[in-house]
Amino acid sequence: MIATNCITNGALYPTYNTTRFVAQDTYDTWFRGHPEPGDILFVCKGSPGRTNWVRDPVDFCIAQDMVAVRANSERIYPKYLFAALRSSDVLAQIDNMHVGTMIPHFKKGDFDKLKIPVPTRAEQEFIGDFYFTFSERIEHLRETNATLEAIAQALFKSWFVDFDPVRAKQEGRSPEGMDEATAALFPDGFEESELGLVPRGWRFAQFGQLLSHTIGGDWGAETPDDKNDTQVAIVRGTDIPDLRAGGKNRVPIRFTPSKKLLTRKLQHGDIVLEVSGGSKDQPTGRALYVTDSLLGQFNCPVEPASFCRLLRPNTEDLGVLLGQHLSYIYELGKTWEYQNQSTGIANFQTTHFLETELVAVPSDNVLSEFSSIVRPLIGRSHLSQIQRLAELRDTLLPRLISGQLRLPETRAQLEGVLP
Repeated sequence: MIATNCITNGALYPTYNTTRFVAQDTYDTWFRGHPEPGDILFVCKGSPGRTNWVRDPVDFCIAQDMVAVRANSERIYPKYLFAALRSSDVLAQIDNMHVGTMIPHFKKGDFDKLKIPVPTRAEQEFIGDFYFTFSERIEHLRETNATLEAIAQALFKSWFVDFDPVRAKQEGRSPEGMDEATAALFPDGFEESELGLVPRGWRFAQFGQLLSHTIGGDWGAETPDDKNDTQVAIVRGTDIPDLRAGGKNRVPIRFTPSKKLLTRKLQHGDIVLEVSGGSKDQPTGRALYVTDSLLGQFNCPVEPASFCRLLRPNTEDLGVLLGQHLSYIYELGKTWEYQNQSTGIANFQTTHFLETELVAVPSDNVLSEFSSIVRPLIGRSHLSQIQRLAELRDTLLPRLISGQLRLPETRAQLEGVLP
């Protein structure tokens, strides 16, 4: 196979078709075999070009909408091939080869037309290891974030759903895993209320009674004009999982009237509630608790999209409680009770929810203690680190592959970024 040249800023790398680096037996049978550790799963239909690295032995065959790519390690460093397939230049090639409009499709026969720049083996190993190190660090931070959320949810359920500390004291036991000062904040029994049995001195309140401000979202315009003159980041329901996991890449930047932004601009302690969308398997009602660290990822004001709603709690401590309450009932599946689907699009019955959903509101001391424990967990101070790592990785990768950036320069940029 004849190589072409990739010349960028004086760097000269041979560029070859991908099939030069794929094990021939795998290339002939990739739809029938089982993937092995080190193989690359390549999606051909739906979201062409998405890839995944097979880390461990698996017991499944390849679906018809993907191929399993096994690198010929004698010709190319497998991790480098994976990184190259994820680089912006190769992804642009894949985008240009799409067929179909409703469901994009990448023909399996076009795989061998992709051009892969190939530096020296030492450079391949550096680039491949660099990409994996960054990606593993990002994944570790996301897992840590998920763990922190799980801890916050477990504490919420124990204190405000199961009332574990109150039940323990009622039975003459010390609340498990709690110091004496915190345990002293809880009552030692329950009392009847109009809305049911509640810890002594606590109350049940309608969700809406605990809000000072609520308003529907906005969508604005794609480009600025006389009316839409202010740049904003628009958080959609589909962005909520990404933001909670540590990314913001898909959040659209649009333009809105400054007057409209006044009542919709998100601030620390607000909650974004998804009120339209969902699917037959996924209810509406996903929620995002807003923190300064999250807002700090954007270079402009942030507001909810038109299919979401801004909820502003009466106090910051109540915001922590309500954010956890929303996460709990969503995972429980309770938000199904607050939606209808008359037009094919599920809509959250916000008014009904605000008037019907009950929240266990504790004494001020218990609420303050809960907030002081949980707020640091959901502050997600590391989210900006995740975003910086992802942006640095995705910025450096194409420059390394093309030869714009040399190894000594890269090592200098990475000093202090990774352990």
